[in-house]
Amino acid sequence: MKKFSVVIAGGGSTFTPGIVMMMLDNLERFPLKTLKLYDNDGDRQGILGEALEILLKEQAPDIEFLYTTDPETAFSEVDFCMAHIRVGKYAMREKDEKVPLRHGVFGQETCGPGGIAYGMRSITGMLEIIDYMEKYSPDCWMLNYSNPAAIVAEACRVLRPDSKVLNICDMPVGTLRRMSQIVGKKPEELEVRYFGLNHFGWWTSVKDREGHEYIEQIRDYVSEHGYLTQIEVDTQHTDPSWQETHKKAKDILAVTPEYLPNTYLKYYLYPDYVFEHMKDHPEFTRANEVMEGREKHVFDHARQIIENGSAEGIAFDIDAHATFIVDLARAIAFNTHERMVMIVENNGAIANFPDDAMVEVPCIVGTDGPEALAQGQIPAFQQALMFQQVTVEKLVVEAYVENSYQKMWQALTLSKTVPSAQVAKELLDDLISENGDAWPELH
Repeated sequence: MKKFSVVIAGGGSTFTPGIVMMMLDNLERFPLKTLKLYDNDGDRQGILGEALEILLKEQAPDIEFLYTTDPETAFSEVDFCMAHIRVGKYAMREKDEKVPLRHGVFGQETCGPGGIAYGMRSITGMLEIIDYMEKYSPDCWMLNYSNPAAIVAEACRVLRPDSKVLNICDMPVGTLRRMSQIVGKKPEELEVRYFGLNHFGWWTSVKDREGHEYIEQIRDYVSEHGYLTQIEVDTQHTDPSWQETHKKAKDILAVTPEYLPNTYLKYYLYPDYVFEHMKDHPEFTRANEVMEGREKHVFDHARQIIENGSAEGIAFDIDAHATFIVDLARAIAFNTHERMVMIVENNGAIANFPDDAMVEVPCIVGTDGPEALAQGQIPAFQQALMFQQVTVEKLVVEAYVENSYQKMWQALTLSKTVPSAQVAKELLDDLISENGDAWPELH
C-alpha cells in the first residue's frame, strides 16, 4: 500500500496531538511516509512539535516527522493538507464570546456575531494556506475542518472555486456516536440521511445495514434526555457546557418533532435562553473553559514529555472520533466511495434550495471528490430558517470581498441571533475595534 505525506496546518492547535495519535492508530488503513506540522506561531507549535517528535521516534520511527513555520518546507511534496487553523487563537475566541454579551446578545465560536467575527478572520488565513498548497503541491487535497466551517466553505466557493478543498465537520460524527449509544450500535453500523447547513441541520433517517429505522427510538430518547447519554457522563468525556448543550436538544426537538435536530440550533431557536445562561458569568465563557481545560491539559502533557525525553506513560489521548479524517483521505486516495456528511455546493441536492448554497448533506466520496446525495424537498419552516442563515453567510463573504461595512451590518442585522439593526450596528463597531488588523478594513 502506498505511503502518504501529510501536513497538518494549525500545528499548534490543541487538537493536533489527538489527530496525530489517531493517524498512528490507523496506519494499517492509511500508511504515512511523512508527517509535517505547519503553523505561523513557531513558539506555540514548537512545544507540541518537540513532544510529538519524541513520541514518534518511540512509536513510529519509520515516519519522517518535522514541524516548521516555513510554507515551502511544509507544503512541498505532500498528498494531503489537514487544516484546522484558528486565526487569533483562543485570545480572539474569548473576544468573540464576550464582546456580544456587552450588547445583550450571546457570544459563541461559530454562531451569531462571534462566529461572524471569527469567519472574517479565518478567510484570509484559509486562502493563504490554499495558495501555499497549490504553489508547492498542486495535486494535494485539503481536508478542511477549520471553524467557522460554513463561512470558510462559502469563501472557498467564491474565492477559490477550482481548488481541491473538501469541507467537513465533526459535529454530525459526534452526534451519530451518541445516537449509536442510544440504540446499542456502533457508529459505523448506522447510515444517516441529513440536510442543512453547517451547525444548522436535521437528521431525517438513521438506519442500520439491514435497513431497520431507528429514528423513532432515538426521538423518544432525545425528547426526554436530549443527546446526553449516560456513557458520556460516566466517562467524563464531555465538558459541563457541552452536557448542557446536548440536554437542550430535547427543546429543539419539540419545535420540529418530525426530524432529529443538530444541537447548534439552540442558538437560533432559543437565543434568549443562551444569553440568560451566559450573562450571569460574563467573565467565564466557553473559551475560558477550554483554556483552563483542554489547552492546559495538552500543553502540560507536551512539556512533561519534553522534560522526560520520553512519551512512555504520558502519551496524548487518541482523538478516536476523528477517524472521519482518515476515512475522507482514504476515500480520495483509494476511491472507496465512503458515505460521509460533508459541506458542498447544493446543486439540487436539496431540491427547493438555491444551487449556489453551501449545504451539509450525505455524499459519496471517491477519487474525484464528493458527490452529494439527493435529499428531496424540505419543509417550509426549515427552508426559511436555512435561507435566512445562508444569506447571512453569503453577506459576510461579500463584505469581506468588497470591504463593505454596509453588507456586514446587513449580515448581523439578518442573523436570527441579533434583535435589531441598531444592536447590529453597535455590535459591528465594537467588533471592528476589537479585531483591528485581523479584519479587512470596512468602509
